[in-house]
Amino acid sequence: MAILLALTTFIVVVGILLVPLVLAGGRQQKVIRRRLEGIEKARARSDSNLELELLRSELLSNVPTLNRLLMRWSWSVRLREYIAQAGLQVKPGFLVLMSLALGVGAFLAARYWLLNSVLALPFGAIAALSPIGYVAFTRHKRFRAFEKTFPEALDLLARAVRAGHAFTTGLEMIGKELAEPLAGEFRIAFEEQNLGLPLKDALLNLAERMPLIDVRFFVVALLIQKESGGNLAEILDSLAYVIRDRFRIYGEVRVKTAHGRLTCGILIALPPIVGLMIAGLNPSYLRPLFFDPSGPYLLVAAGTMQIVGSVLLWKIVNIEV
Repeated sequence: MAILLALTTFIVVVGILLVPLVLAGGRQQKVIRRRLEGIEKARARSDSNLELELLRSELLSNVPTLNRLLMRWSWSVRLREYIAQAGLQVKPGFLVLMSLALGVGAFLAARYWLLNSVLALPFGAIAALSPIGYVAFTRHKRFRAFEKTFPEALDLLARAVRAGHAFTTGLEMIGKELAEPLAGEFRIAFEEQNLGLPLKDALLNLAERMPLIDVRFFVVALLIQKESGGNLAEILDSLAYVIRDRFRIYGEVRVKTAHGRLTCGILIALPPIVGLMIAGLNPSYLRPLFFDPSGPYLLVAAGTMQIVGSVLLWKIVNIEV
């Protein structure tokens, strides 16, 4: 019964917080409809996504008040770039509102269930950070997919240069023939320089959108070759070989650190698992931790030390190559 009441409270709070967003979005239906009509006309005129980029909204939120508030903070622009790097079509304002709604709802539900505000704070914090955690996970996954296919793009670009095609033609071929997310990023770079942006700036924009060390090597090598000259196809082949060799070394490192990562996972999972086992076998043994006045503070301190220790252990066993 208590769990049902807590779940009902959570749903009601989330609904109350999201009602202003829905109402504000309803006033912009006509504007959105006109924008969609313009996008459809642009698609009919050309297969390029250039018009779509020109029509892209720069608003940080659909709620005018929240948009004005976010525009005052520089971190909101960085958050928009962070979301774009994850490949998600979500505005920062929506992410902020979702984090706030989840955090407040989880805190109220946990407080109603545990009857303690101190113990409810971690639940609220975890729920509030879950949206940005999902964005970070998606961003990391997208970067990994980009890195895996990046050597293939370099090989295709080198073959195009050897065949006598222009470098920009090679960029266009990558955007058409390879898989996402690599194709999309190179397509944007090609469209930027095709619009009139210098090739140097288009490549630097690519390095900013994909802040990976391999992309930085690629951009720096191209800029140096443009200034000093040299065999571009040979440079691209060498760079693709270095990237593949780095992935090979990275695989060997993961194999040799598998035991350490397994130990790290066991040490991180051991305290909560043991706590759940004791709570199931002898519930009265852990009851003072929840009902004694100093118990919640000890739990918060233990949880904080557990998080710090987990981060340190994970940093030790994850070696960057």
